[in-house]
Amino acid sequence: MNAGKEREKERILLVEDETAMRIALQDSLEAEGYRVIIALDGRSGFERAVKEKPALILLDVMLPKLNGFQVCAELRKHSISVPVLMLTAKGRVADRVEGLDVGADDYLVKPFSTEELLARMRALLRRSQRQSKSSDSLRFGPVEVDLVRQIARREQQPIHLSSKEFAMLRLMAQSRGEPVPRERFLDVVWGFTALPTTRSVDNYIVQLRNKLGDDPENPRWIQTVRGVGYRLMTDALDRS
Repeated sequence: MNAGKEREKERILLVEDETAMRIALQDSLEAEGYRVIIALDGRSGFERAVKEKPALILLDVMLPKLNGFQVCAELRKHSISVPVLMLTAKGRVADRVEGLDVGADDYLVKPFSTEELLARMRALLRRSQRQSKSSDSLRFGPVEVDLVRQIARREQQPIHLSSKEFAMLRLMAQSRGEPVPRERFLDVVWGFTALPTTRSVDNYIVQLRNKLGDDPENPRWIQTVRGVGYRLMTDALDRS
């Protein structure tokens, strides 16, 4: 009951043109306490996302007017960062990669269970809430990092960080001290497009520590979580 109360004001945009699927999903979501907004095609889905500002979007891939990939790409092009969970009958790896490349946060292949859908939605909503609370700037001793403008300085002198290094710092900052698995880094930062390995993550962490002046033998700010990945220690979050 309490969980339902927590979610009663969360609006979910459901973009689905198949009547039976749409009705079933709407009923399941409303039974969980979500408020459901409906769109029947890609163009109206995009327009409703802009106007209604939902907490999460369930987006079918095969849609009239604009397909789900196009809708997601347009959302990201307009800097709309709402979590997108794509729903599709296509299970090919290439389709999943395309969905992630255009900015989708997760991908679910039909047919799927209601329990799995709801679990993935809860995970995306939790992540979105952490991101909204995350710090826009970090401090590593004399090093200051602006995650929004992607600028890093040590005592006012610029430090070059790559876009991937900024993305890794942002991901760890959003996790607020919780460990980020190596696979999560690959998903978010690399997007599986270059088929990197977890060793790529380790190499980038080594580079980051060197640039930030973090002792690799006894790291103060980026800590290794054995068998999992890495976490940013909370004293790096800029409270100013």
